[in-house]
Amino acid sequence: MKLTDQLTDYVNAAFTGVWIQTHEPDEALREIVRHAQQKKWKSAAWDIASGIRLTGSASNSSPESGAGDPLAALRALPALADAEGTAILILHNFHRFLSNHEVMQETFKQLIAGKQQRTFIVVLSPVVQIPVELEKLFVVIEHALPDRDQLLRIARELTSDRPDDLPDGEALQRVLDAAVGLTRYESEGAFALSLTKHNALRPEVIWELKAQALRKNNLLTLHRGQETFDTIGGMSNLKDFCRRALVAGKQVKPRGVLLLGVPGTGKSAFAKALGNETGKPTLLLDIGTLMGSLVGQSEANLRQALRIADAMSPCILFCDEMEKALSGVGSQGDSGVSTRLFGTLLTWLADHETEVFFIATCNDISKLPPEFTRAERFDGVFFLDLPDAKERDAIWTMYRAHFGIPTNYSRPDDSYWTGAEIRACCRLAALLDVPLTQAARNVVPVAMTAAESVERLRTWASGRCLCATNPGIYSRDGQPVKPTRRIRRDDPSQN
Repeated sequence: MKLTDQLTDYVNAAFTGVWIQTHEPDEALREIVRHAQQKKWKSAAWDIASGIRLTGSASNSSPESGAGDPLAALRALPALADAEGTAILILHNFHRFLSNHEVMQETFKQLIAGKQQRTFIVVLSPVVQIPVELEKLFVVIEHALPDRDQLLRIARELTSDRPDDLPDGEALQRVLDAAVGLTRYESEGAFALSLTKHNALRPEVIWELKAQALRKNNLLTLHRGQETFDTIGGMSNLKDFCRRALVAGKQVKPRGVLLLGVPGTGKSAFAKALGNETGKPTLLLDIGTLMGSLVGQSEANLRQALRIADAMSPCILFCDEMEKALSGVGSQGDSGVSTRLFGTLLTWLADHETEVFFIATCNDISKLPPEFTRAERFDGVFFLDLPDAKERDAIWTMYRAHFGIPTNYSRPDDSYWTGAEIRACCRLAALLDVPLTQAARNVVPVAMTAAESVERLRTWASGRCLCATNPGIYSRDGQPVKPTRRIRRDDPSQN
């Protein structure tokens, strides 16, 4: 619902306090003033620099008030009142002044009196910081980021003099995909920068500015690597599943996948390559960076990160080593912070309607609560085992070419190696300028150093997870998993 439509509903219902959370107060002010003129409401705006001013008059005159005095602005509100009309006072960044007891009390007084006078206080602020004394008197509206239609309108306005600079078809859709999640000011700047550099709108310039915007809030990171499925050996079933799930234009929205497997089998590499393969941005979610020192700050950071991801959809949201990120779930060692973060993430996984494809990786499923893997959290839970002989051949070929290893170098015994260990062997051979068999002496397979953990992981996954290599359920011995059932005999003595 549009901002002005929500405001109209609350004004008609006589909610005298409206708190609008926005990072674009100027744009929000223009929308409200334009709407107030259409509704024939009287409106005035106040900020600390300019004081109070009537927004609907050509002269931009103001009632008697001190320019930067918030108390004077509040006390001027009754002068705007009309016996048969509606008056709105719009306050910029007013959360900065509500810690003052006198300002808070005067706000309370005006909010109560506004029900009879038809006067309304609208606060424009990037954060919601309402004193407990006023919490019940304000309703909160979020000023949504521009949608694709609004972004297209901004792009057309900037290219009105040279329409040929505006791409069309699939190229235009890629530009809009890159701009989704930016504010109107940021998108206009990104478009202008692209036009300045290339005389055309190009998505790579917009992605660079978007990466800078994400670095400012330190909640998500935009991955801009060059990985593709061609740089990852094996996992043919997993690759095919995700390609089909992320085909554009489907009515059913994908949810994501949980990747369980032996360390070094390519779980993180796959997640990073999926975005480039499908043309969607990959956002990295690090739970550790969300932790805050204040009570409730960590949960608020996670909710904000998920809102950013929703605003940037369609996209890939990747969280690595989930069992370590949520290691405190169920305990009180961190005062329940991990448990609350886990609850927030579970709710989002089940309820979000946006095209955010969530990928979580895990090395130890026993440390994750069972509700995390239930149906409808993910589209599938895949197990990534050690690569088979055919997959190892493909991985060797890929890394030989990458590190310039001569083809006449013989391969070491790689029966229990992961893809990461094959890469390490090739890299060490190139680094030390030695044959592969000699470089292999410095590589110790994780299947040997953590044999018990690997076997335990395989045993758990057998019959429970989808196989990343072949279609169907994973089986550790390669045979189809048969459902177990009780055998009943007619002779009671044999039961």
